[in-house]
Amino acid sequence: MEYELSTPLTDEDINKLQVGDTVYLSGKIFTARDSAHKRIIESGAPMDLNGVVLFHAGPIIKQKDDKYEIVAVGPTTSMRMNPYEADVLDMGVKAVIGKGGMDEKTQEALVRNNAVFLTAVGGCAALYVNGINEVNSVKWLDLGMPEAIWELDVKHFGPLIVTMDSNNENLYKKNK
Repeated sequence: MEYELSTPLTDEDINKLQVGDTVYLSGKIFTARDSAHKRIIESGAPMDLNGVVLFHAGPIIKQKDDKYEIVAVGPTTSMRMNPYEADVLDMGVKAVIGKGGMDEKTQEALVRNNAVFLTAVGGCAALYVNGINEVNSVKWLDLGMPEAIWELDVKHFGPLIVTMDSNNENLYKKNK
């Protein structure tokens, strides 16, 4: 199935999704990599995480006057966030976008929190930029541009594939 969802995501949105489904997102998504995840755990999030979509990405950003512009944004390897992701999901995150899948602890947190892991195709950084309207804000720029949390306003952002769902299904582990 193919879905166009608006953020923040709800339980009803997540209940529709199964591994193999294609998702496009509109609304706000937030980038967050290793350092941001670690700081969220240690200090709390700089925004309300309920219904949020986190994108494991370090965007290439260009600053123009007081505005930021995304040049490219592609997924980074999600397994690097394994030490933190379950705890971050417990804070209300409904979807994580990345590549390569995540561990059993994260899978359990997806089920417990009625959330999903969405795979973004690596090598499509220019394609994903087309789905970004603008950068709304940046948090924790002291971590560096790739590690900061970028709030992105997106429209028809995708395609994203549901690879780990809230029903304990995992596309990476199918037929093994």
